[in-house]
Amino acid sequence: MENARMKVVTKFDESMIGVKGLLDSGIKSTPLIFVHPPDQYSGLNATTTMHGEIPVIDFSDMNISNNRRSEIIDQIKEASSTWGVFQIINHGIPEIVIDEVISSVRFFHEQPNEIKNMYYVPSNKNKYYGESQCFSFISNTDIYLSKAASWRDTLKLVVGPDLPLIEKIPEICRKGLMGWANHGTLFGEKLIELMCEGLGVRPGKLKEMRCTESRLLLGQFYPYCPQPDLTADQIGGLQVKRENLWVNVAPIEGAITVNVGDFFQIISNDNYKSVEHRVLANRSAESRISVPLLFHPAGVSNVDDDSGYYGPLPELLSAENPARYKVFTLAEFWKQNQSKAICSKNLTNAFSIVRDDDNSS
Repeated sequence: MENARMKVVTKFDESMIGVKGLLDSGIKSTPLIFVHPPDQYSGLNATTTMHGEIPVIDFSDMNISNNRRSEIIDQIKEASSTWGVFQIINHGIPEIVIDEVISSVRFFHEQPNEIKNMYYVPSNKNKYYGESQCFSFISNTDIYLSKAASWRDTLKLVVGPDLPLIEKIPEICRKGLMGWANHGTLFGEKLIELMCEGLGVRPGKLKEMRCTESRLLLGQFYPYCPQPDLTADQIGGLQVKRENLWVNVAPIEGAITVNVGDFFQIISNDNYKSVEHRVLANRSAESRISVPLLFHPAGVSNVDDDSGYYGPLPELLSAENPARYKVFTLAEFWKQNQSKAICSKNLTNAFSIVRDDDNSS
């Protein structure tokens, strides 16, 4: 049975048409490789979720006074330690930059298959983060590892440590992607400094550790799904899990959604939390777009690079608060990221230290 499924998965991946290509071919039902087993998709699209609101942090007037800046740092700390996700408004990134990158991602994915095919990299030959090919088009990055494929297509642009050659990016999406990469990088570095201050460590700590140098921009495209109750995407930002229930992330025009992530949970020694999140399959005729910008330690493009060690920051440890995670190398970080389906909490599960007095680790 598994061999039969893998043959279908391979055929889809090597067809290079992606999910949008399947729709354009005229399919009326969801192919089986996208259908989650009943125990997984039961309740995936249920409307009964926990009531709650994702924290929204207003960056207005942050640079006017130290008091205002301190208030924002406290809000970031609270949101990062409880929810693991928050939204930021009045962040200073021009509205036109956000509009252009969303349009650019849509324009690329809505092109004919024969144009997108030129950039397609089969998932079994593609590394999810950092490889020599700066721009690529893929459907599911973990299609050979996950139990069910996700109903989405992805364009991928490596934007750090070095910026890509402009001519390597398709002209139809070049301006929008690079505008977001440039503005998003500057804002992300500033945000990480504020998150460090919330932990009580110096603002430039992670930059000194080269934790912000490797950057990846993803242009996620979620087209209409003919049978949305059978499939869901386990990454994204429309819903987050809190107290074993799913909470809707209400869209706010122009807001940026921030996900703390596993890496930050580890180096903060659980002071900040990584949140499980997903995107429900799209019932709407209009495609959904999301454009995450991901920050990682530099050097992860080389899986044999053992330089650099990462783990809970020493400043946060004491006899009363021992390390909850093992120290790991960049090579171990990268290999672990590639070894599981994306929906898994790969890093926190892999590097957690189990203690006799803490069964939750």
